[in-house]
Amino acid sequence: MRTYKYTGLLLLTTFLMGTAYPVAKLGMVYTTPLMLMGLRFLFAGGLLALFSAKKPQPQGVKSWRQILLLGLFQSVGVMGFTAYSMRWITSGESAIISSTSPLMLILWGALMGTAYRVRQWFGVAIGFIGVMITFGLHMSLDPGMVFAFAGAVCFTVATLFINRFGPAFDKSVLAAYQMLAGGVMLLTLSLIGEKPVFDLNVTSGLVVVWMVLFCSIVQFTLWFYLLSHSDPGKTSSFLFLVPIFSVLCSWLLLGEHIDWYVYVGGALTCAGVFLVNWQAKRSQQIHAKATSPYLMQEEM
Repeated sequence: MRTYKYTGLLLLTTFLMGTAYPVAKLGMVYTTPLMLMGLRFLFAGGLLALFSAKKPQPQGVKSWRQILLLGLFQSVGVMGFTAYSMRWITSGESAIISSTSPLMLILWGALMGTAYRVRQWFGVAIGFIGVMITFGLHMSLDPGMVFAFAGAVCFTVATLFINRFGPAFDKSVLAAYQMLAGGVMLLTLSLIGEKPVFDLNVTSGLVVVWMVLFCSIVQFTLWFYLLSHSDPGKTSSFLFLVPIFSVLCSWLLLGEHIDWYVYVGGALTCAGVFLVNWQAKRSQQIHAKATSPYLMQEEM
């Protein structure tokens, strides 16, 4: 792939990932968090399932159980916690905290006996220092921070699941059905635990369309195209751009004020994620194997 094409698609894809946070927060003015995420994944998963209908489909109870488990952690856990976190913190702060999942994966890999380079451990160290600074130089029990961190933990667990049983599925099919399952679960939880409302107007309609088409289907397609036509380790290293785009879009769309220490912490966290992923060895790429926007999400 030519450099200018690769760079352009990479910037577009990470930009779409970054817009998901402020667009979701904008949408929550008109509906509840679980309702919004449920609608997003129900429509996106359904459309992607139709597009993938001719590809190999899941077979047997075990396969469907794995899809439901992934949908529980990836779509429900990551997106549910992340959306709720933005009731207390800015969408930019939520994006920064959610981006710590690659750092958690390194720690888990070390516990499982994987050897990592000094550079990667240095990335983990400065990344978590960045998170502590983002928290305000103290580990607060603010609900928004806790929810965002829980979303990052769910992201890590979902990535480990993908690393284990993902190769048995077609990527498009797995992404479609885990989103569809997650959407159903999110809407069910919304009916049980929220007072779901949806104020339908031009803005709320555009939010849903943007999240379904651009932050889900287009983003998913472009990201897998990049992974299949370039070095996955190098490509995944640029996920550090996601919280940067998110902070910029949060300022432009929502006028969010962000304290200076959040910028410092975010910069360190992004640098840590970059160092952890950059030119990782093939055997070390736990995170690179699941770098789809739905299989390794960012996050949104």
